[in-house]
Amino acid sequence: MTAEPSGPALARRLTTADAVVIGVGSMVGAGLFSAFAPAARAAGALLLLSLGVAAIVAFCNAASSAQLAAQYPTSGGTYVYGRERLGPWWGFVAGWGFVIGKTASCAAMALVLAAYLVPEPWQKAVAVAAVVTLAAVNYRGITRTARLTRLIVALVLVLLAVVLVAVAAARPAAHPAAGMGAVGPGGVLQGAAILFFAFAGYARIATLGEEVVDPARTIPRAILGAFAVVVPLYAVTGVLLLRTLGVDALASSPAPLRDAAATVTSGGWLQLVVVVAAAAATLGALLALIAGVGRTALAMAREGDLPRPLAAVHPRYAVPHVAEVTVAVVVCALVLLTDLRSAIGFSSFGVLTYYAVANAAALTQQRPYRRYPRVVPVVGLLGCMVLAFAVPTTSLVAGVVVLAVGLLGRLVVRGRRQHRAAA
Repeated sequence: MTAEPSGPALARRLTTADAVVIGVGSMVGAGLFSAFAPAARAAGALLLLSLGVAAIVAFCNAASSAQLAAQYPTSGGTYVYGRERLGPWWGFVAGWGFVIGKTASCAAMALVLAAYLVPEPWQKAVAVAAVVTLAAVNYRGITRTARLTRLIVALVLVLLAVVLVAVAAARPAAHPAAGMGAVGPGGVLQGAAILFFAFAGYARIATLGEEVVDPARTIPRAILGAFAVVVPLYAVTGVLLLRTLGVDALASSPAPLRDAAATVTSGGWLQLVVVVAAAAATLGALLALIAGVGRTALAMAREGDLPRPLAAVHPRYAVPHVAEVTVAVVVCALVLLTDLRSAIGFSSFGVLTYYAVANAAALTQQRPYRRYPRVVPVVGLLGCMVLAFAVPTTSLVAGVVVLAVGLLGRLVVRGRRQHRAAA
Protein backbone atom coordinates (compact mmCIF):
# COMPACT_ATOMS: atom_id res chain seq x y z
CA MET A 1 0.00 0.00 0.00
CA THR A 2 1.32 3.45 -0.90
CA ALA A 3 0.11 6.90 0.00
CA GLU A 4 -1.37 9.05 -2.70
CA PRO A 5 -1.75 12.82 -2.41
CA SER A 6 -5.30 13.90 -1.61
CA GLY A 7 -4.92 17.28 -3.32
CA PRO A 8 -3.46 18.61 -6.58
CA ALA A 9 -0.32 16.70 -7.52
CA LEU A 10 3.12 18.25 -7.85
CA ALA A 11 5.10 17.74 -11.05
CA ARG A 12 7.78 14.98 -11.19
CA ARG A 13 10.77 16.83 -12.60
CA LEU A 14 13.77 15.95 -10.40
CA THR A 15 16.33 13.36 -11.51
CA THR A 16 18.55 11.33 -9.19
CA ALA A 17 21.38 13.81 -9.71
CA ASP A 18 19.07 16.72 -8.86
CA ALA A 19 17.92 15.00 -5.65
CA VAL A 20 21.50 14.17 -4.61
CA VAL A 21 22.50 17.79 -5.14
CA ILE A 22 19.59 19.05 -3.04
CA GLY A 23 20.53 16.61 -0.26
CA VAL A 24 24.21 17.61 -0.32
CA GLY A 25 23.27 21.28 -0.47
CA SER A 26 21.05 20.81 2.58
CA MET A 27 23.80 19.15 4.63
CA VAL A 28 26.86 21.14 3.53
CA GLY A 29 25.50 24.32 5.06
CA ALA A 30 25.85 26.33 8.24
CA GLY A 31 26.57 23.19 10.28
CA LEU A 32 29.86 22.44 8.57
CA PHE A 33 31.14 25.94 9.35
CA SER A 34 29.80 26.24 12.91
CA ALA A 35 28.96 22.89 14.53
CA PHE A 36 32.49 21.65 15.26
CA ALA A 37 33.20 24.33 17.88
CA PRO A 38 30.24 23.67 20.22
CA ALA A 39 30.69 19.93 19.65
CA ALA A 40 34.33 20.24 20.72
CA ARG A 41 33.25 22.13 23.83
CA ALA A 42 31.05 19.15 24.74
CA ALA A 43 33.26 16.26 23.61
CA GLY A 44 36.78 17.66 23.98
CA ALA A 45 39.48 15.40 22.57
CA LEU A 46 36.79 12.78 21.82
CA LEU A 47 35.27 14.98 19.11
CA LEU A 48 35.89 12.41 16.39
CA LEU A 49 34.14 9.75 18.48
CA SER A 50 31.12 12.07 18.66
CA LEU A 51 31.32 12.49 14.90
CA GLY A 52 31.34 8.71 14.47
CA VAL A 53 28.28 8.28 16.71
CA ALA A 54 26.42 11.01 14.83
CA ALA A 55 27.36 9.43 11.49
CA ILE A 56 26.12 5.97 12.56
CA VAL A 57 22.78 7.34 13.75
CA ALA A 58 22.49 9.47 10.63
CA PHE A 59 23.24 6.48 8.38
CA CYS A 60 20.53 4.42 10.05
CA ASN A 61 18.10 7.30 9.66
CA ALA A 62 19.04 7.72 6.01
CA ALA A 63 18.51 4.02 5.34
CA SER A 64 15.12 4.00 7.08
CA SER A 65 14.07 7.16 5.25
CA ALA A 66 15.12 5.70 1.90
CA GLN A 67 13.23 2.47 2.58
CA LEU A 68 10.07 4.36 3.53
CA ALA A 69 10.30 6.87 0.71
CA ALA A 70 10.41 4.06 -1.85
CA GLN A 71 7.07 2.77 -0.54
CA TYR A 72 5.48 6.21 -0.03
CA PRO A 73 6.73 8.47 -2.86
CA THR A 74 4.73 11.57 -1.94
CA SER A 75 5.50 14.92 -0.33
CA GLY A 76 5.75 15.11 3.43
CA GLY A 77 8.53 12.71 4.41
CA THR A 78 8.15 11.16 7.86
CA TYR A 79 4.87 12.98 8.42
CA VAL A 80 3.41 10.66 5.76
CA TYR A 81 5.38 7.60 6.88
CA GLY A 82 4.27 8.02 10.49
CA ARG A 83 0.62 8.38 9.48
CA GLU A 84 0.68 5.36 7.20
CA ARG A 85 2.67 3.00 9.43
CA LEU A 86 1.95 4.14 13.01
CA GLY A 87 -1.17 6.30 12.90
CA PRO A 88 -2.16 9.97 12.51
CA TRP A 89 -0.87 11.10 15.90
CA TRP A 90 2.66 9.80 15.28
CA GLY A 91 2.64 11.40 11.85
CA PHE A 92 1.66 14.68 13.45
CA VAL A 93 4.50 14.42 15.98
CA ALA A 94 6.99 14.03 13.12
CA GLY A 95 5.49 16.75 10.95
CA TRP A 96 5.10 19.25 13.79
CA GLY A 97 8.67 18.72 14.95
CA PHE A 98 9.98 19.15 11.42
CA VAL A 99 8.01 22.28 10.55
CA ILE A 100 8.66 24.13 13.79
CA GLY A 101 12.27 23.08 14.20
CA LYS A 102 13.24 23.66 10.59
CA THR A 103 11.47 27.00 10.39
CA ALA A 104 13.68 28.11 13.26
CA SER A 105 16.66 26.64 11.41
CA CYS A 106 15.79 28.71 8.34
CA ALA A 107 15.95 31.88 10.39
CA ALA A 108 19.23 30.83 12.00
CA MET A 109 20.78 30.04 8.60
CA ALA A 110 19.68 33.39 7.22
CA LEU A 111 21.38 35.13 10.15
CA VAL A 112 24.55 33.06 9.69
CA LEU A 113 24.60 33.98 6.00
CA ALA A 114 24.28 37.67 6.83
CA ALA A 115 26.98 37.44 9.52
CA TYR A 116 29.52 36.33 6.91
CA LEU A 117 28.56 39.06 4.45
CA VAL A 118 27.91 42.34 6.29
CA PRO A 119 28.60 44.13 9.59
CA GLU A 120 26.25 43.55 12.51
CA PRO A 121 23.93 46.58 12.01
CA TRP A 122 22.98 45.34 8.53
CA GLN A 123 22.65 41.65 9.29
CA LYS A 124 18.91 41.40 9.98
CA ALA A 125 18.02 43.37 6.86
CA VAL A 126 20.28 41.22 4.69
CA ALA A 127 18.95 38.04 6.29
CA VAL A 128 15.36 39.05 5.48
CA ALA A 129 16.37 39.93 1.92
CA ALA A 130 17.98 36.50 1.53
CA VAL A 131 14.84 34.71 2.73
CA VAL A 132 12.60 36.72 0.40
CA THR A 133 14.91 36.12 -2.58
CA LEU A 134 15.18 32.37 -2.01
CA ALA A 135 11.45 32.03 -1.42
CA ALA A 136 10.92 33.75 -4.78
CA VAL A 137 13.27 31.24 -6.44
CA ASN A 138 11.35 28.32 -4.92
CA TYR A 139 8.04 29.92 -5.91
CA ARG A 140 9.05 29.82 -9.58
CA GLY A 141 9.44 26.04 -9.61
CA ILE A 142 11.43 23.13 -8.17
CA THR A 143 13.63 22.76 -11.26
CA ARG A 144 14.94 26.28 -10.64
CA THR A 145 15.61 25.29 -7.03
CA ALA A 146 17.59 22.24 -8.17
CA ARG A 147 19.48 24.22 -10.82
CA LEU A 148 20.59 26.94 -8.40
CA THR A 149 21.42 24.38 -5.71
CA ARG A 150 23.60 22.48 -8.21
CA LEU A 151 25.63 25.62 -8.90
CA ILE A 152 25.97 26.44 -5.21
CA VAL A 153 27.04 22.91 -4.24
CA ALA A 154 29.64 22.80 -7.01
CA LEU A 155 31.08 26.15 -5.89
CA VAL A 156 31.15 25.18 -2.22
CA LEU A 157 32.81 21.80 -2.80
CA VAL A 158 35.51 23.36 -4.96
CA LEU A 159 36.21 26.11 -2.42
CA LEU A 160 36.22 23.63 0.47
CA ALA A 161 38.65 21.40 -1.41
CA VAL A 162 41.00 24.36 -1.85
CA VAL A 163 40.79 25.23 1.85
CA LEU A 164 41.19 21.68 3.15
CA VAL A 165 44.12 20.89 0.84
CA ALA A 166 45.90 24.12 1.83
CA VAL A 167 45.36 23.48 5.54
CA ALA A 168 46.43 19.84 5.21
CA ALA A 169 49.62 20.83 3.39
CA ALA A 170 50.61 23.35 6.07
CA ARG A 171 52.81 22.31 8.97
CA PRO A 172 50.55 22.01 12.03
CA ALA A 173 51.41 23.71 15.30
CA ALA A 174 52.13 21.56 18.34
CA HIS A 175 49.00 20.90 20.42
CA PRO A 176 48.38 18.82 23.51
CA ALA A 177 47.16 15.31 22.83
CA ALA A 178 44.08 16.09 24.88
CA GLY A 179 42.26 19.21 25.95
CA MET A 180 39.62 20.50 28.34
CA GLY A 181 40.14 17.70 30.85
CA ALA A 182 38.33 14.39 31.04
CA VAL A 183 35.13 13.97 29.01
CA GLY A 184 32.51 11.43 29.99
CA PRO A 185 29.88 9.62 27.92
CA GLY A 186 27.48 12.52 28.37
CA GLY A 187 29.90 14.91 26.68
CA VAL A 188 30.43 12.53 23.78
CA LEU A 189 26.68 12.12 23.29
CA GLN A 190 26.03 15.85 23.49
CA GLY A 191 28.75 16.42 20.92
CA ALA A 192 27.11 13.80 18.71
CA ALA A 193 23.72 15.49 19.10
CA ILE A 194 25.21 18.81 17.99
CA LEU A 195 26.99 17.27 15.00
CA PHE A 196 23.87 15.32 14.06
CA PHE A 197 22.15 18.65 13.45
CA ALA A 198 24.66 19.29 10.68
CA PHE A 199 24.00 15.90 9.06
CA ALA A 200 20.22 16.08 9.04
CA GLY A 201 19.63 17.69 5.63
CA TYR A 202 19.03 14.44 3.74
CA ALA A 203 15.40 14.57 4.95
CA ARG A 204 14.87 17.21 2.29
CA ILE A 205 15.07 14.53 -0.42
CA ALA A 206 12.23 12.56 1.14
CA THR A 207 10.06 15.67 1.54
CA LEU A 208 10.42 16.19 -2.22
CA GLY A 209 9.23 12.64 -2.93
CA GLU A 210 6.29 13.75 -5.05
CA GLU A 211 8.57 15.67 -7.43
CA VAL A 212 11.24 13.10 -8.36
CA VAL A 213 11.18 10.88 -11.40
CA ASP A 214 10.77 7.13 -10.60
CA PRO A 215 10.73 7.75 -6.82
CA ALA A 216 11.00 4.11 -5.75
CA ARG A 217 14.41 3.98 -7.44
CA THR A 218 15.52 7.61 -7.21
CA ILE A 219 14.87 8.45 -3.54
CA PRO A 220 16.90 5.63 -1.91
CA ARG A 221 19.81 6.23 -4.27
CA ALA A 222 19.71 9.99 -3.75
CA ILE A 223 19.58 9.83 0.05
CA LEU A 224 22.45 7.38 0.36
CA GLY A 225 24.39 9.13 -2.43
CA ALA A 226 24.20 12.48 -0.66
CA PHE A 227 25.17 10.81 2.61
CA ALA A 228 28.20 9.18 0.97
CA VAL A 229 29.46 12.59 -0.13
CA VAL A 230 28.95 14.41 3.16
CA VAL A 231 30.23 11.93 5.77
CA PRO A 232 33.81 11.78 4.38
CA LEU A 233 33.79 15.56 4.01
CA TYR A 234 32.84 16.03 7.65
CA ALA A 235 35.39 13.46 8.79
CA VAL A 236 38.24 15.13 6.90
CA THR A 237 37.18 18.55 8.18
CA GLY A 238 37.07 17.34 11.80
CA VAL A 239 40.50 15.73 11.58
CA LEU A 240 42.08 18.83 10.05
CA LEU A 241 40.49 21.19 12.56
CA LEU A 242 41.82 19.15 15.48
CA ARG A 243 45.23 18.85 13.84
CA THR A 244 45.46 22.56 13.03
CA LEU A 245 43.81 24.28 16.00
CA GLY A 246 43.87 21.74 18.80
CA VAL A 247 40.92 20.95 21.04
CA ASP A 248 40.95 24.08 23.20
CA ALA A 249 41.29 26.59 20.36
CA LEU A 250 38.69 24.73 18.31
CA ALA A 251 36.22 24.72 21.21
CA SER A 252 36.53 28.50 21.65
CA SER A 253 36.51 29.45 17.96
CA PRO A 254 33.51 31.33 16.52
CA ALA A 255 34.62 30.39 12.98
CA PRO A 256 36.80 27.25 13.07
CA LEU A 257 37.50 26.91 9.34
CA ARG A 258 38.41 30.57 9.04
CA ASP A 259 40.75 30.27 12.02
CA ALA A 260 42.30 27.14 10.51
CA ALA A 261 42.87 29.03 7.26
CA ALA A 262 44.56 31.82 9.22
CA THR A 263 47.28 29.39 10.35
CA VAL A 264 48.43 28.94 6.75
CA THR A 265 51.33 31.18 5.71
CA SER A 266 49.99 34.12 3.69
CA GLY A 267 46.54 32.74 4.48
CA GLY A 268 44.63 35.99 4.08
CA TRP A 269 43.33 34.93 0.68
CA LEU A 270 42.40 31.55 2.13
CA GLN A 271 40.27 33.19 4.82
CA LEU A 272 38.40 35.03 2.08
CA VAL A 273 37.79 31.71 0.32
CA VAL A 274 36.36 30.31 3.58
CA VAL A 275 34.01 33.29 3.93
CA VAL A 276 32.76 32.88 0.36
CA ALA A 277 32.32 29.11 0.84
CA ALA A 278 30.47 29.59 4.13
CA ALA A 279 28.10 32.14 2.65
CA ALA A 280 27.42 30.01 -0.43
CA ALA A 281 26.93 26.82 1.59
CA THR A 282 24.50 28.52 3.95
CA LEU A 283 22.64 29.98 1.00
CA GLY A 284 22.28 26.54 -0.59
CA ALA A 285 21.09 24.89 2.62
CA LEU A 286 18.57 27.67 3.23
CA LEU A 287 17.25 27.37 -0.32
CA ALA A 288 16.62 23.63 0.04
CA LEU A 289 15.29 23.95 3.59
CA ILE A 290 12.62 26.49 2.66
CA ALA A 291 11.46 24.09 -0.07
CA GLY A 292 11.38 21.13 2.34
CA VAL A 293 9.43 22.93 5.07
CA GLY A 294 6.91 24.18 2.52
CA ARG A 295 6.28 20.66 1.24
CA THR A 296 5.85 19.18 4.70
CA ALA A 297 3.36 21.97 5.47
CA LEU A 298 1.59 21.03 2.20
CA ALA A 299 1.30 17.39 3.29
CA MET A 300 0.02 18.32 6.75
CA ALA A 301 -2.53 20.75 5.30
CA ARG A 302 -3.85 18.03 2.98
CA GLU A 303 -4.71 15.97 6.06
CA GLY A 304 -6.16 18.89 8.01
CA ASP A 305 -3.30 19.03 10.56
CA LEU A 306 -2.47 22.55 9.34
CA PRO A 307 -4.87 25.09 7.75
CA ARG A 308 -6.13 23.62 4.47
CA PRO A 309 -5.30 26.69 2.31
CA LEU A 310 -1.62 25.70 2.76
CA ALA A 311 -2.32 22.70 0.48
CA ALA A 312 -2.80 24.93 -2.58
CA VAL A 313 -0.56 24.14 -5.56
CA HIS A 314 0.25 26.87 -8.08
CA PRO A 315 -1.45 26.11 -11.43
CA ARG A 316 1.54 27.25 -13.48
CA TYR A 317 4.64 26.55 -11.39
CA ALA A 318 3.32 23.37 -9.68
CA VAL A 319 4.68 24.32 -6.24
CA PRO A 320 2.91 24.72 -2.85
CA HIS A 321 3.00 28.49 -3.17
CA VAL A 322 0.78 29.38 -0.20
CA ALA A 323 2.81 27.17 2.14
CA GLU A 324 6.11 28.56 0.88
CA VAL A 325 5.00 32.19 1.22
CA THR A 326 3.72 31.47 4.72
CA VAL A 327 6.99 29.83 5.72
CA ALA A 328 8.95 32.80 4.35
CA VAL A 329 6.82 35.28 6.28
CA VAL A 330 7.28 33.37 9.55
CA VAL A 331 11.03 33.04 8.99
CA CYS A 332 11.35 36.78 8.31
CA ALA A 333 9.45 37.54 11.51
CA LEU A 334 11.80 35.28 13.49
CA VAL A 335 14.84 36.92 11.93
CA LEU A 336 13.60 40.37 12.92
CA LEU A 337 12.25 39.60 16.39
CA THR A 338 14.23 36.70 17.85
CA ASP A 339 17.71 35.68 18.88
CA LEU A 340 17.81 32.13 17.56
CA ARG A 341 20.98 30.79 19.17
CA SER A 342 18.98 28.78 21.69
CA ALA A 343 16.59 27.70 18.91
CA ILE A 344 19.38 25.64 17.32
CA GLY A 345 19.32 23.21 20.23
CA PHE A 346 15.54 23.02 20.01
CA SER A 347 15.82 22.32 16.29
CA SER A 348 18.17 19.41 17.01
CA PHE A 349 15.60 17.97 19.40
CA GLY A 350 12.86 18.33 16.79
CA VAL A 351 14.94 16.68 14.05
CA LEU A 352 15.82 13.75 16.29
CA THR A 353 12.14 13.33 17.17
CA TYR A 354 11.31 13.36 13.47
CA TYR A 355 13.80 10.59 12.74
CA ALA A 356 12.77 8.54 15.75
CA VAL A 357 9.31 8.32 14.18
CA ALA A 358 10.89 7.41 10.83
CA ASN A 359 12.83 4.50 12.34
CA ALA A 360 9.78 3.28 14.26
CA ALA A 361 7.77 3.38 11.02
CA ALA A 362 10.48 1.48 9.12
CA LEU A 363 10.34 -1.29 11.73
CA THR A 364 6.74 -2.03 10.73
CA GLN A 365 7.39 -2.43 6.99
CA GLN A 366 6.79 -5.87 5.48
CA ARG A 367 9.43 -7.87 3.66
CA PRO A 368 8.64 -6.72 0.07
CA TYR A 369 9.48 -3.16 1.09
CA ARG A 370 12.29 -3.89 3.54
CA ARG A 371 15.62 -3.05 1.91
CA TYR A 372 17.83 -3.19 5.03
CA PRO A 373 18.10 -5.50 8.09
CA ARG A 374 15.82 -4.71 11.02
CA VAL A 375 18.85 -3.84 13.14
CA VAL A 376 19.27 -0.64 11.11
CA PRO A 377 16.02 1.06 12.23
CA VAL A 378 16.46 -0.37 15.74
CA VAL A 379 19.86 1.32 16.08
CA GLY A 380 18.47 4.47 14.49
CA LEU A 381 15.50 4.62 16.88
CA LEU A 382 17.59 4.04 19.99
CA GLY A 383 20.23 6.48 18.77
CA CYS A 384 17.68 9.23 18.16
CA MET A 385 16.14 8.78 21.59
CA VAL A 386 19.51 8.86 23.35
CA LEU A 387 20.79 11.90 21.44
CA ALA A 388 17.49 13.77 21.87
CA PHE A 389 17.88 13.55 25.64
CA ALA A 390 21.57 14.48 25.37
CA VAL A 391 20.88 18.00 24.03
CA PRO A 392 21.34 20.88 26.50
CA THR A 393 18.66 20.95 29.20
CA THR A 394 17.10 24.23 28.10
CA SER A 395 16.73 22.93 24.55
CA LEU A 396 15.26 19.66 25.81
CA VAL A 397 12.66 21.46 27.93
CA ALA A 398 11.75 23.84 25.10
CA GLY A 399 11.38 20.96 22.66
CA VAL A 400 9.14 18.94 24.96
CA VAL A 401 6.96 21.98 25.68
CA VAL A 402 6.51 22.90 22.02
CA LEU A 403 5.69 19.31 21.04
CA ALA A 404 3.15 19.14 23.88
CA VAL A 405 1.55 22.42 22.79
CA GLY A 406 1.21 21.10 19.25
CA LEU A 407 -0.37 17.85 20.40
CA LEU A 408 -2.78 19.73 22.65
CA GLY A 409 -3.70 22.07 19.81
CA ARG A 410 -4.42 19.15 17.50
CA LEU A 411 -6.56 17.50 20.17
CA VAL A 412 -8.62 20.67 20.63
CA VAL A 413 -9.10 21.25 16.89
CA ARG A 414 -10.12 17.65 16.25
CA GLY A 415 -12.56 17.81 19.15
CA ARG A 416 -14.20 20.91 17.74
CA ARG A 417 -14.46 19.36 14.28
CA GLN A 418 -16.08 16.26 15.68
CA HIS A 419 -18.51 18.39 17.70
CA ARG A 420 -19.51 20.39 14.60
CA ALA A 421 -19.91 17.16 12.60
CA ALA A 422 -22.15 15.65 15.28
CA ALA A 423 -24.25 18.80 15.42
